Amino acid sequence: MSEFAIQVKHLDKMYKLYNKPSDRLRETLGFKVPVREHYALRDVNFQVERGETVGIIGTNGSGKSTILKIITGVLNPTAGEVKVDGRISALLELGAGFNMEYTGIENVYLNGTMMGFSKEEVDARLQDILDFADIGDFVYQPVKSYSSGMFVRLAFAVAINIDPEILIVDEALSVGDVFFQAKCYRKFEEFKKMGKTILFVSHDLSSISRYCDRVILLNKGVKLEEGSPKQMVDMYKQLLVGQDPAKAEEKKEEQKENWSQQFQVNPNMLEYGTKLAEIVDFAVLDDKGRCTNTIEKGSSFRIRMKVVFHQDIQEPIMAYTFKDIKGTEITGTNTLFEKKSVEHSQSGDCCTVTFEQEMFLQGGEYLLSFGCTGYKDGEFTVFHRLYDACNITVVSNKNTVGFYDMNSKVEIRYGEKA
Repeated sequence: MSEFAIQVKHLDKMYKLYNKPSDRLRETLGFKVPVREHYALRDVNFQVERGETVGIIGTNGSGKSTILKIITGVLNPTAGEVKVDGRISALLELGAGFNMEYTGIENVYLNGTMMGFSKEEVDARLQDILDFADIGDFVYQPVKSYSSGMFVRLAFAVAINIDPEILIVDEALSVGDVFFQAKCYRKFEEFKKMGKTILFVSHDLSSISRYCDRVILLNKGVKLEEGSPKQMVDMYKQLLVGQDPAKAEEKKEEQKENWSQQFQVNPNMLEYGTKLAEIVDFAVLDDKGRCTNTIEKGSSFRIRMKVVFHQDIQEPIMAYTFKDIKGTEITGTNTLFEKKSVEHSQSGDCCTVTFEQEMFLQGGEYLLSFGCTGYKDGEFTVFHRLYDACNITVVSNKNTVGFYDMNSKVEIRYGEKA
């Protein structure tokens, strides 16, 4: 048996793009038609050792799902080869491998047969599958009537309970509820301890950091690099803001203009206020001074906003607020709370306010808002607010209960008498 469960060598996948659908038919009939070649993958090489958990990350369109489909035999490569040594169980996009007209039970047996199991072997695993899926009597209903959450429960239960040697998962876990996801990740831990091989594609950088031994970074169909989760997530963050991670030297954000153009801004953010003072730019910077939407839990980061005063303002207050994706305010502060006053706030003045802190929110997705308020002619006034200006992804390899990690230090002592 090879030390490698998966070997990918010089893999290409090319698609022909036609100007109109009829050109495809005309080409099959021998006519010459204009066609463009698009490479979803180009000369990709990597190996996965037996017992490794390897993550694949990259921006949309980088070829992540395509490479999994080739490994599992759903797609054929244009060039190159893939060698797989071991029984694969794959959980790709929702619906793959299931007949929507069949009941849940019938699909369990269908998938088991496709994996090469006999009816008796599926019988022996059926109760474990049903217990893990936990969808009750819906297993006797056609899967076309399932919600997406029920569907992924059954699909994942089948994938992990047919004794695979290699488990391949493509984003599917993002559909299930948080409790089911926790159960799935516990199964991941069991698989790792059992020496199973896992190939994992996800946009959830916290899961990538926590569960993967090694990470492969793709961009526009090309493998950029592979290495530790921390190294690859760091490079991925640079890709997200349009920076070239291959450059050894990067300019610090302080030296750049138009900070908000360096990372992802919500095009539908809510903006209001008198604009007697105006927030003209804002940014979030990581511990290396790079503008980013992704912050590692436990690291220091800065929130920065630039304000221009169009009239004289009394005691302006600059603020930021974090909300969860449901709109609940989690935390925030302002210059008044922090006892920092803005001295120069006459018409024509410009000031930059930087809040520096450590990130101890739990791993997940958050929305960041900015505000500038204060007093005009003795009346409290909202000058400018930017609600849900950008999203912030917190990457974590350890989450606790609730929104905020108390960063507890735990001591355990043994041998003392009761």
